[in-house]
Amino acid sequence: MTVESTAARKPRRSAGTKSAASASTTGTKSAASKRAGAAAKKSPGAMGGEPELVQLLTPEGERVQDATYDPYVADITSEELRGLYRDMVLSRRFDAEATSLQRQGELGLWASMLGQEAAQIGSGRATRDDDYVFPTYREHGVAWCRGVDPTNLLGMFRGVNNGGWDPNSNNFHLYTIVIGSQTLHATGYAMGVAKDGADSAVIAYFGDGASSQGDVLEAFNFGAVYNAPVVFFCQNNQWAISEPTERQMRVPLYQRAQGFGFPGVRVDGNDVLASLAVTRWALERARSGEGPTLVEAFTYRMGAHTTSDDPTKYRADEEREAWEAKDPILRLRTYLEAANHADEGFFAELEAESETLGKRVREAVRAMPDPDSLAIFEHAYADGHALVDEERAQFAAYQASFVDEGGN
Repeated sequence: MTVESTAARKPRRSAGTKSAASASTTGTKSAASKRAGAAAKKSPGAMGGEPELVQLLTPEGERVQDATYDPYVADITSEELRGLYRDMVLSRRFDAEATSLQRQGELGLWASMLGQEAAQIGSGRATRDDDYVFPTYREHGVAWCRGVDPTNLLGMFRGVNNGGWDPNSNNFHLYTIVIGSQTLHATGYAMGVAKDGADSAVIAYFGDGASSQGDVLEAFNFGAVYNAPVVFFCQNNQWAISEPTERQMRVPLYQRAQGFGFPGVRVDGNDVLASLAVTRWALERARSGEGPTLVEAFTYRMGAHTTSDDPTKYRADEEREAWEAKDPILRLRTYLEAANHADEGFFAELEAESETLGKRVREAVRAMPDPDSLAIFEHAYADGHALVDEERAQFAAYQASFVDEGGN
């Protein structure tokens, strides 16, 4: 499969879209609701040290058993496992290319997802085509799973479009820059889904820093009170820019759900299988009328918060090195090789595909126009304003001062 066809296609119904048990829309208790109690009881305990969490693949790539969540990946095939690995590799390559392009002055800013590939690909592939996704601005892997062309993301960060895709074409909302506000949008949409009688679900992504926002807690409350079919998926990468989680909360993040009356589960966010299984379980609960779930994917942001940030000023190299040993891509590759799910031919072919993707991304961005720097003045006021007109003229004159007589 070529990279071009991958970017253009609708989300594939593969590793993340086959449910282990079909959700019932009747009043009877679903399999998901019966497992909810067990899941809540086995979720992690106290803060500090190595947290207890749902894990199906150890950092060493060994498959471990979990009675609650194994059924949600019991039917996964070798082809689907390779698909998950491919998704993670290609989304990481795209992310690295975007970071390089920003450093070269081609993008205004970039928010890297480095280290969070398993949480995003696992949860993204758990969604069905008719589910609706509300991302923040770092869900590049989820966008890949939903079939959004990666170059559209780069157009937004270059300033030449406001997202570049139709949210309803892929059931993937535009990126949300305002921290946490998309959780309210997702909850409201989920309430509408329930009123329409659909059996689809909604998933809202946000980070550990956003979990302290009032909008997020308000969304939790509305979701619980109205039993909305929404999954709150928090990627806890442990740093809200330069603030560690221990300065934001006194209890493990997933436990916040208890105060609102719905389950919370912490999953190993560097384990793509566990992320897939737990998200399938949570989405199944939502579709069967059991209401919201908070999934805390415990992972790590290996890079900077954005390209305007320098993480060496607030965290130790030893911390990053410890998490590099838990790399989600290396973990799955080790398992694929040990269990004979993939051979060297597959990895070589994927490397070539990765190079093709990198080249396509570079060429697409460099072919984009420069952003219109005067456009920021167009919609400051609906009916125009004399002061804005004056500022526009001043800024235009300032820019013109950089143009020499030769027009350069």
